[in-house]
Amino acid sequence: MNTKALRKISYGVYIVSSRIGGKLNGQVANTVFQVTSEPPKIAVCINKENLTHECITSSRAFSVSILRKDAPMTLIGRFGFISGRNFDKFEGVSHEIGKTGVPIVLEESVAYLEAVVTASLDVGTHTLFVGELVDAELLSDDDVMTYDYYHRVKRGISPERAPTYMREG
Repeated sequence: MNTKALRKISYGVYIVSSRIGGKLNGQVANTVFQVTSEPPKIAVCINKENLTHECITSSRAFSVSILRKDAPMTLIGRFGFISGRNFDKFEGVSHEIGKTGVPIVLEESVAYLEAVVTASLDVGTHTLFVGELVDAELLSDDDVMTYDYYHRVKRGISPERAPTYMREG
């Protein structure tokens, strides 16, 4: 079996954010998709070891910021490769607090979605959280960053905790 065939599935690059008490946190994710249109629901897949998982489990809400194609690697690195346990990822980053109290990254985003969790599914190392939209906004008409573009053009990597991580070799 050649699991590299899985790399042909289309993904985007997003920042999924939530909070636990007064602590804001977010992470880069590539597994975000629309589940239903009426009512509008989306799903995100989050590693159980990540602080964002704890935040979503606690607050029962999350936001998804859809990154523009030319978002800098510094922003992706800040939310994708640094733990929020000992670092304030939102300091100096343009954001707002949404209707559910979760943070929404505005910087380098073309749109955002905000949802309350209506279901979750344990899928092993990750949890698939399904949320019903409570807010959504278009911020620009810029092109969105695809996961393929992130890998091929920006030379980004998939961290070990990503659902799409594959050991090279």
